[in-house]
Amino acid sequence: MKSLIKQVTLLSLLTVFSGLANANSCPDLLSFNKRKLNSQDVVNMCDAYKGKTVLFVNTASYCGFTKQFTGLEALYQKYKDDGLVVLGFPSHDFNQEDDSEVKTGEICELTYGVKFPMFEPIAVRGDDVDPLYRMLAKKSGTTPKWNFYKYLVDKNGKVVDSYASTTKPDDEDLVADIEKSLAL
Repeated sequence: MKSLIKQVTLLSLLTVFSGLANANSCPDLLSFNKRKLNSQDVVNMCDAYKGKTVLFVNTASYCGFTKQFTGLEALYQKYKDDGLVVLGFPSHDFNQEDDSEVKTGEICELTYGVKFPMFEPIAVRGDDVDPLYRMLAKKSGTTPKWNFYKYLVDKNGKVVDSYASTTKPDDEDLVADIEKSLAL
């Protein structure tokens, strides 16, 4: 009988510790360190964004969709207190990003008033794709087709959907998906 009690106790403890380990684990889409735009500061994405709904967006300073910065910032401001974060990743993959991070930062902050986190320029497709975007493509089944392509990831680190560059930040379906993800 004592042996059975020890086995049950041990099993119970293992179950509890296993649950704690899973609760503290980081979703793989957030298991990256990324440098902030025009800065030497590095963000541990897991520490910063775990438990949040994340909208990943590849951006460019000289694109027909660049005006979406305004809508993305409005979306961020509207839902950030509910757990949404918009993360911008400048990319020159479509030949529409400035070579200067300083200039990119000025365009984001001064021209469009961007306050949501912006990160160092990265490749979002092709042979030299950044590991984060490689993982987003694998989990969603699609790569960015152009600048301002969006991936929505829920609080648990699962890709909800991806959205074409033509999908504006105030698009009804995108907003509905964000609200649904925030309500999880």
